[in-house]
Amino acid sequence: MSNRGSGTLRYPFAEPPEEGAATEVAPGILWMRLPLPMALDHVNIYALDDGDGWTLIDTGISSGRSRRIWAALLEGPLSAKPVHRVLVTHHHPDHIGLAGWFQAEHGAELLTTRTAWLFARMLMLDAQDTPLPETLAYWKSAGMAPQILAERAASRPFNFADVLAPMPLGYTRLDEDDVLDAGGRRWRVRLGHGHAPDHITLWDEDGEIVLAGDQLLPSISPNIGVYATEPEADPVADWMAATTRLSAFATERQLVLPGHKLPYRGLPTRMRQLHENHQGALARLEAYLDAPRSACDCFLPLFKREIRDGEYGLALVEAMAHVLHLWHAGRVRRTMTEDGIWLWQRTEP
Repeated sequence: MSNRGSGTLRYPFAEPPEEGAATEVAPGILWMRLPLPMALDHVNIYALDDGDGWTLIDTGISSGRSRRIWAALLEGPLSAKPVHRVLVTHHHPDHIGLAGWFQAEHGAELLTTRTAWLFARMLMLDAQDTPLPETLAYWKSAGMAPQILAERAASRPFNFADVLAPMPLGYTRLDEDDVLDAGGRRWRVRLGHGHAPDHITLWDEDGEIVLAGDQLLPSISPNIGVYATEPEADPVADWMAATTRLSAFATERQLVLPGHKLPYRGLPTRMRQLHENHQGALARLEAYLDAPRSACDCFLPLFKREIRDGEYGLALVEAMAHVLHLWHAGRVRRTMTEDGIWLWQRTEP
C-alpha cells in the first residue's frame, strides 16, 4: 500500500547508488542496490566493514544479472576484503536469494532466524510446473477473476527455487534480543512480524542507526498477505503488534536503512504512519462490506487505486489478509458460495 503524508520524513541521500557502485551512509556502512524484475524494481543491500571482512545485510535474488553486479561490487567497492558473513533479514527471495551462493562460492557464514532458514530451505525444494489444487482453490475462494484464474491454472507459477541459489546445510541462528558486533558497532536484534515471520531488524546500541529490512519502509507499506499454506492466518494482527512494540525504540535521531526506497530519519512519525495506514484501510474495508463481497471485490476501497496485472497476486493476498483480520475480530462474517468463493459482510452493530 502507498502512504501519503510522509513529508515529515527526512531523506539524507537524494539518489540511490548507481548499479555496481556503493554509497557510504555512515562510517563503516556501505549502501548498494540490486535490481528486481517486478513493480518494486530494486532491493537495498548494505555492507558493514568488520576490519578483516564484510558483513552483508541481504543479497538480492539469484539471477545472472545479480551475479554480474555482485562481481562488479566485489571487484570494486568491496575489493579490499572478503565477504565473511551474510545476514538475511527474512526469507523472501529478494533478500535471501544469493545467500547460498555466498556460502558455497565465497565461504561466508549465514546468519538469520530459524524461521527464515527453514522457510527458505522448504520453499527451495517446493517447485511446481503448474499451481497445486489447493492454491487454485484458494485463489478462487478469494474471488480471483475467472479469466485470470484460467490463465494461471495453465501457467507455470512463480517458484522460489527459480530465484534462489541452492542453500547448503548450516547457518548461525539469530533470535530476539541477541547482540551482534558488525561494522564497528553493537547491534540489538529485534524481531518484526506480519510481512514475514521473525523478520530481523538491527538497532545500533548507540542509538544512531536501524537496519530495518522490509519491516520499517518509507513511503510504502510492505505486503502483508495470506496464502494457501495458512489460509486463515492473521498477519495484520502480527503486523500491528510488532509495529506497536518496535515503536518504543524509535527516536528522531536514528538513520533508518530500509530494504527498499531511500534511507530516512523520522522513525517515530513513520511508525505512526504505518500503523494508521492499516487502521484506515480496515475502516474503509469494513464500511465497504455493507453487502456480501469477495476479497478481490475490495481492491479499490482497500488500495485506493486500480490494480494492474503485475500487482494482482500481491493485491489478492493482502486483501485476504485484511478481510480475515476483520473476521477474526468479529467485525465481518463470511459465507461460501456454491462456486467456492468466500463472501464477506459487515456484522450488524
